[in-house]
Amino acid sequence: MNFKEMIAKDLAAVLGEQLSYEDILNLIEKPKASDHGDYSFPVFSLSKIQRKAPNMIAEELSKDIDTTNYEQIIPMGGYINFFLKKSEVSNAVLNDVVSKKNHYGDSTLGQGKNVVIDMSSPNIAKPMSMGHLRSTVIGNSLAELADKVGYTPVKINHVGDWGTQFGKLIVAYKKWGDEAKVKENPISELLALYVHFHEEAEKYPELDDQAREWFKKLEDGDTEAIELWTWFREESLKEFQKVYDMLGIEFDSYNGEAFYNDKMQPVIDSLLEKELLVSDDGADIVNLEKYDLNPALIRKSDGATLYITRDLAAAMYRKENYDFDESIYVVGNEQSIHFKQLKAVLKEMGYEWSDDIKHIPFGLITSNGKKLSTRKGNVILLEEVLNEAINATQNIINEKNPTLENKEEVAHQVGVGAVVFHDLKNDRLNNFDFNLDHIIQFEGETGPYVQYTRSRCESILRKADWIAPTSEANYSLSDDESWEVVKALYNFPSKVQEAYRKYEPSVVAKYVIDLAQKFNKYYSKTKILEDNSQKDARLALVYSVSVVLKEGLRLLGIQSPDNM
Repeated sequence: MNFKEMIAKDLAAVLGEQLSYEDILNLIEKPKASDHGDYSFPVFSLSKIQRKAPNMIAEELSKDIDTTNYEQIIPMGGYINFFLKKSEVSNAVLNDVVSKKNHYGDSTLGQGKNVVIDMSSPNIAKPMSMGHLRSTVIGNSLAELADKVGYTPVKINHVGDWGTQFGKLIVAYKKWGDEAKVKENPISELLALYVHFHEEAEKYPELDDQAREWFKKLEDGDTEAIELWTWFREESLKEFQKVYDMLGIEFDSYNGEAFYNDKMQPVIDSLLEKELLVSDDGADIVNLEKYDLNPALIRKSDGATLYITRDLAAAMYRKENYDFDESIYVVGNEQSIHFKQLKAVLKEMGYEWSDDIKHIPFGLITSNGKKLSTRKGNVILLEEVLNEAINATQNIINEKNPTLENKEEVAHQVGVGAVVFHDLKNDRLNNFDFNLDHIIQFEGETGPYVQYTRSRCESILRKADWIAPTSEANYSLSDDESWEVVKALYNFPSKVQEAYRKYEPSVVAKYVIDLAQKFNKYYSKTKILEDNSQKDARLALVYSVSVVLKEGLRLLGIQSPDNM
């Protein structure tokens, strides 16, 4: 059931060739005020055609439209306002949700095609900080949305396990490291060494030369370098897994940068063969002037490769192995030039599928307005934040509902969910300042507020002992409060598709806040459990809200407890 299409067809039937069906469909909008109807059609574009004032056109046209599908059609200024039949629409929408349950909003847009999602990708030997949260949770939500609209997502954790930073770390460890300390507390010790290296390198620039030498040894297979690198990598992955377990996120691949070591030479050979590689002061570059981009540096003068060399190899490997319809990189906004260069080089190599590569950028998380930096030691550890959120939520539960069963499990779901929701409710490209006290509140536009609203729905259903029937029933409602909720429920499938189309999980996050607010307003004004002819329909509405809130939160990577 698509109401815009229905209205467009009814308008097209009376407008004839004055406007195309597509033009009519694109002009239909939702009025800001509910007393102006559920949809409206601006007639201003018809003024030139009919040579009449818009209000006159609206007046005349509204009389010719078939009213079968509407409670009323009212002209207002230069608009025709359509009021849908509440009882019929509510019956159709609620039956749809009740029958489809968590599959409400599913679609086959993706036709099973693969979408590769490069996400999270922390650097080995550094802790996962709040700076890693965005790529991780945005990428995970996009994977859930892709699956919901019919794609097959492939989540790749392209861990940063290669590059000159390992040369720096090896130098730091050999100069100042203590094996016993590293074994006891690997990540914090390695981070301290990394920070110390940068502090010392500012005074002694020759340290950077030593780091480059050690990275070259690593690339050349030096035994000592490989042993240290392997140790750093294994310890780091164990630490990362703790955070992923807390977030409930899994990956299809952990192939990081090192995986592509033996796959870079074929890329360089191909660039040479296609006469795209140009020597510049001993380094190898690809000229990208025609794309209005700086040259892509493929290989340094000392023979060392760079991020883009490995990303070229990775892109080609992923196309060959996954035959992706889209390859999405959920990486910070500051890397936009890098991805423009990556696409341009692939385009120059003759790969038309380079158009299917999408950089999905995002803004920064700041703390007290300041950017977080591992290099300077200004870092907020993600695991610590998640634990703090869980503990703070536990305290709230102990205060508000001390007899709640499974308090620890609920505190985990709500605390972690609060952190994730706060990230995803912000438009992806916006920066935001992180404040734990604000995000764990059970009131306001927060994850706990949405989770608590769904828990309220479940509580009502338990009191009523209501179980969703397996066959169609009469769920007709016509009051204004339920109508706002029904319209919100109807919008869920289109919001899911919009969120994926824009690669913007905040569309779903804002949607579930809106649905929760509308339901709570309905709850405050309606005696849901009152015994009368519409009780079953009201309970179907409550059930539908619970289903859609739970599914909306799931698409954000957030669990929703039945009881809070």
